[in-house]
Amino acid sequence: MTACAIEDGTAGAATTADPEAEPGAEPDPEELEESGAPGVPAGTDGSALPGSTADEEPEPSSAASATVMPADVAPLPGGFTLTADGAYAARLTAAPGPPGERAWYPERWTLDGPEPYAVPLPLDQPEEPDSQVVPLADGRVLIRRRVADRQMFSLLYPTGPGTGELPLGAVESTEMVLLPPSPDGRCVYALAAGEHEASLWLVAGGAFGPEEVARIPGRCSGGVWLDRAGRILALDRQAPGGGPVKAVAVDLGRGAEVTPLLQIAPESNDRLLLADADSGLLLLRSDAPGHDRLGWGVLGSCLPVRFPECLRLADVAVTPFAVQPGQMLMPESCAVALRIDGAAGSWVGVWRPAGRRLHQFAAPLGWAPGAGYWSRDGVLHLPYANGATPCGVALLDAPEDGEPSSGTGPAQGGEGGTEPSAAVAAPAVCKPVPLGQAPLHGAVRSD
Repeated sequence: MTACAIEDGTAGAATTADPEAEPGAEPDPEELEESGAPGVPAGTDGSALPGSTADEEPEPSSAASATVMPADVAPLPGGFTLTADGAYAARLTAAPGPPGERAWYPERWTLDGPEPYAVPLPLDQPEEPDSQVVPLADGRVLIRRRVADRQMFSLLYPTGPGTGELPLGAVESTEMVLLPPSPDGRCVYALAAGEHEASLWLVAGGAFGPEEVARIPGRCSGGVWLDRAGRILALDRQAPGGGPVKAVAVDLGRGAEVTPLLQIAPESNDRLLLADADSGLLLLRSDAPGHDRLGWGVLGSCLPVRFPECLRLADVAVTPFAVQPGQMLMPESCAVALRIDGAAGSWVGVWRPAGRRLHQFAAPLGWAPGAGYWSRDGVLHLPYANGATPCGVALLDAPEDGEPSSGTGPAQGGEGGTEPSAAVAAPAVCKPVPLGQAPLHGAVRSD
């Protein structure tokens, strides 16, 4: 692991930001990479693309236009979680009904076949809306339930017309959260955060039920896997006694040894949001520039963290949720999918470090915001469910980063880009740039 710093605009020099900067102050243009100011997304009328940055036209999609989710559609209680390979997903769902009277139950989605399909996994009693579900690579679904001051864990699986349940055990804790499933899909960990230390538990995949594997000093949150073996886990940690939040790496193969991962500025809060084990690309959020910004870096690199201006949009929140895999040693060529949340709802952004442009697309109606995965050849899969399609996946080709298209709207054809599954045109993948030849040393770059 290596510390990262903010680029100062010179020939790749690694420096740190001024720790005395005011929280709302603009960073010095000489300290950060610059580009044309992005525009506020427009056109969010529920039927067209939600707009794009000021210097580009709306991007056409290989699938037809989808619809922006209404602003009053709340995310499902337990979220929508996918396995690392995108083969399975799980969520809590329920038949429509008045608020407070809906009977919640787990549902497993199978996404790696010719057609996606969902399997309901209800039991004799409905689930509480604060339960959490995570899919495993063998098709079973782990559920976490809170019962009084305990957390109970079980594996659910379909058994003909019913649902089978394998209880795994319980942990005495008032609050726990399941982390993303390990990259191999066989293990699931849970984090119990305390005032002075956090407990990391292996709750699925162990030999004897839930077992505590580590106690980490400080307050911990987050949870991002850094390798394909499921050995190194990144957490956002605040040291005992307070101070800034810093991302650290926890090596589960060496007795949960904790080492620094992000140290951008002495007093900055540096959180890791997403990582790709193939390329080493890291997506992070830090207030080192003076206020919270999205940035990117490379695991194990001495090059500085970058904070692209094109990812800084007014009046919306931008959060990365998926990175294109398979781009070995080429982090700048990875396509990154971003969830964009604004007053009009949620929509999708696609960006590459090398391209330095944010492409924006409407989301399919009923998209689970922040859910999706990339194929290796650059096709983004977006799961959705609505009244017409109870289980569907919309496909979106990663756009090229050339000159803005002369088109003013989405490509025609299809019905809203929300077919349960459909063949798409050959994906547009940008030409890989070898890391040694990547344009990282310009005096000023427009990201």
